[in-house]
Amino acid sequence: MIDTMTINQMEDYKGRQEKPNGFDRFWENQFSKLPNKATFNLEEKNGQVPNVKFYELTFKSTKNSTIYSKLVVPHSNKPVPVIFQFHGYQGQSPDWSTHLNYAQAGFAMVSMDVRGQAGKSIDGASYSGNTIRGHVVRGMMNGPENLFFKEVYLDVYQLIRIVQGLDFIDEKNMNSYGASQGGALALIAAALVPDIKKTAAIYPFLSDFNRVLEFGNQSEAYEELFRFFKFNDPLHEKETSILDTLSYIDVKNFASKIKGDVLMITGLEDNICFPSTQYAIFNQIVSHKEHLILPEYGHEDMNVKIKDILYDYFTGSHLTTY
Repeated sequence: MIDTMTINQMEDYKGRQEKPNGFDRFWENQFSKLPNKATFNLEEKNGQVPNVKFYELTFKSTKNSTIYSKLVVPHSNKPVPVIFQFHGYQGQSPDWSTHLNYAQAGFAMVSMDVRGQAGKSIDGASYSGNTIRGHVVRGMMNGPENLFFKEVYLDVYQLIRIVQGLDFIDEKNMNSYGASQGGALALIAAALVPDIKKTAAIYPFLSDFNRVLEFGNQSEAYEELFRFFKFNDPLHEKETSILDTLSYIDVKNFASKIKGDVLMITGLEDNICFPSTQYAIFNQIVSHKEHLILPEYGHEDMNVKIKDILYDYFTGSHLTTY
């Protein structure tokens, strides 16, 4: 096992840093600034696949940004359930064809391109200070109001509210799913929109930043944070204020707001999102939850059995019994 904590220690671990006193007030203020109805465009594409419709969804979001998503919808005479799928750090939404397996089960799939990463979403914000190499550090020297991921969380919220209002979507059966950054955003989706029924999060990112600093610079995903200290604050004089700021986007601090079911999957050899930082999220969730532990897996594609487990979890297909 890669982590320095034992399993027994992790089962009670809730993170190194408490949620800030102003956390809820801060986020309520962010939501109050959003428009009652987001301006969006839904364009059907000619997918040439029987009984499935393909759409491109774009909407205007905060900081003059435009957010792009793919939407795949099975033919139905009634509203269909939906799964919001979020991609990993620095990536983009999956190919259209990857969603067809859930369309076969009667589920719509929505995949958002995170602003400023590899997809089609456009980040219109400007940031002062260090912006090299990553989005975790972007804006952190100017307080939580200016954090890059604060805007991404608001994008997630607006996307779900837009899709929820579409007449072909069953707003009582909305779900979220993702791995790494995508796992973090799937959990954020469930925390910000209590209507999310089920969430599956594989080795979620963006948790327990204080604990991340304890491990040292061992992963590309958090390298930008250590690079900041090395070149901008080598004596760590600003560490406390930085951690206080980052706590406003720390996924573990949102976990108790989740109302729906949660399935989390953790590999004990994960040296990017260390297991204890994932347990810090799981142990804060108070709704119905399950944690699958894979002792031999790290931060990697989990092809063996896990995809069938996830498919069963969302669709009730019982593929894992075959």
